[in-house]
Amino acid sequence: MHSDASDFDDAATAIRSNDATDSGDAAFVVVVTGGPDSGQQIYVDASQPAALVGQSPACELKLTDREVSRRHASLEVAGARVRVRDLGSTNGTFVEGVAVVDAFVCPGDTIRVGSTALKLERRATEPPRPPPASAFGRFLGASAAVRRLYPIAERLARSSIPLVIEGETGTGKEVMAEAIHELSPRAGGPYVVFDCTAVPPSLVESELFGHERGAFTGAVGARKGVFELAHGGTLLIDEIGDLDLALQPKLLRALERSEIRRIGADRPIRVDVRILAATRRDLDHEVQTGRFRDDLFHRLAVGRIGLPPLRERAGDVELLTRHFWRELGGEGLPPASALARWQDDPWPGNVRALRNAIARFIALGEEAETAAPSPMSPAAGEDYIDRVIASKAPLPIGRLRVVEEYEKRYIEKVLAAHGGNVSRAAEASGIGRRYFQILKGRAQK
Repeated sequence: MHSDASDFDDAATAIRSNDATDSGDAAFVVVVTGGPDSGQQIYVDASQPAALVGQSPACELKLTDREVSRRHASLEVAGARVRVRDLGSTNGTFVEGVAVVDAFVCPGDTIRVGSTALKLERRATEPPRPPPASAFGRFLGASAAVRRLYPIAERLARSSIPLVIEGETGTGKEVMAEAIHELSPRAGGPYVVFDCTAVPPSLVESELFGHERGAFTGAVGARKGVFELAHGGTLLIDEIGDLDLALQPKLLRALERSEIRRIGADRPIRVDVRILAATRRDLDHEVQTGRFRDDLFHRLAVGRIGLPPLRERAGDVELLTRHFWRELGGEGLPPASALARWQDDPWPGNVRALRNAIARFIALGEEAETAAPSPMSPAAGEDYIDRVIASKAPLPIGRLRVVEEYEKRYIEKVLAAHGGNVSRAAEASGIGRRYFQILKGRAQK
C-alpha cells in the first residue's frame, strides 16, 4: 500500500462527468475575491470535469470558510458560460445576490458561497479536445462524459495511490477498477475483490485480515484474508460505504502501516497492496452524518473517479448494445426496434440493467418485454429488502437503506414519466421543487 502521491501533488484528484460540449466552449478562471481564501483561483474549461467548490479535500477549489459546506457547489463550462449548481449546501449559493440551485453565470458575475465571493473571468486559451478513445481496458464508452475520464484513469493506473471509484449501481465501477489494475505495473500480481455487502458483519474482519486456528468457534485452521491474498497486487474493496463503523479503524490502521494482524495472531504481517475502493454512496455525506470515518475517507480518497450514469452518456447505449449483443451470442445485429426502445430508456439500473435486458431479449425475443420485471415491481423490491435483511445491519441502518432505495427509484420513475421536467415531477410528487432537487441530487450520487 505505497502511495505514489508525487504524481498528484499529494492531493485528492476528484473526477466528475459532464454533458457533451462543442468546440465553441470557452475557458475561464475563477478567482476568490472575498473571504478567508482571497487570492486563490482555479481554471475551468470544457476539457475538465465539473470543478467542485467546498471544504472537502476532494474539491478543486478547497476553501477554509466555515460557512461553506464540504461539497458546496460545482462549476461546469457550458459554451460561453459557466453552469453553477448548488450541491445541497447548508447556507446556499448566490449569483449576483440571488439564491440559485442551478444557474448560468457569465464573465464578470460574482458567485457567493458562505462568506466567500468568487468572480468569473474569461481565460484566453483553447481547451484541448477530449481523446477519441472508445474504451479504457474493458470499460467501454465513447461519449464525452466517459472519454473525459480516460486520461486521468491512465495516470491513476500508472500510480499506486489509493483510489475511490464512485457511481450509481450498475455504472461499471468494478469494470473500471479491473481495467486500472490490468493497465498498472501490478498487472502481473493478483487482483482480489472483497464486497462489503456480501459477507455477514461478524465475518468481515476475518475475511479482510484472516485468522489463526482456534481464534473463534469454527476456526478449525489458519486462513489468509484478502489483504494477504492480494499481496503484490490490487485489492478492490467494493461498497466501502457499507463497511461497519467498528471495523473502519482497523482498516485505516492496515492502510497506514501496510500491515495486518490475523485474528488470534500475536504478530503483524507486512503486505504490499494497492487499494481501490468502490461505492454507490456519497462518502462526503456519509462522513458528515457520522457513518464513515473522516480519517479513513481522506486516506482512501487520494484519487477519485465518479462514473456517470448511463442516461448521461449520450450515444453509449448503441455502442454497449452492439458489444453485449456479440458477447452474449446474438445473431447478426440487434433489431432496430429493440435498439430504439433501449436508447429511449432512462436505465435506472445503468449498464448492468442494459446487459440483462439484452440477455433476456436474446433468450426470449419480443416476449422479453413482458417477462422483464419493472424496477418498481414487488419482486424487485422484495429482492432488495431481502438483501438488506441478509446484511444483518441494525434496524435503523436497514430502514435508512430501504428508504434511500425507495426515494432513488421513485425519483427516477417520476422524472421519466414527466420527460425529465423537474417542476412537473415535483408537483406530481406533492413536494416543493427545491426539496425535489435535493432528492434528485441524492438519487444520482
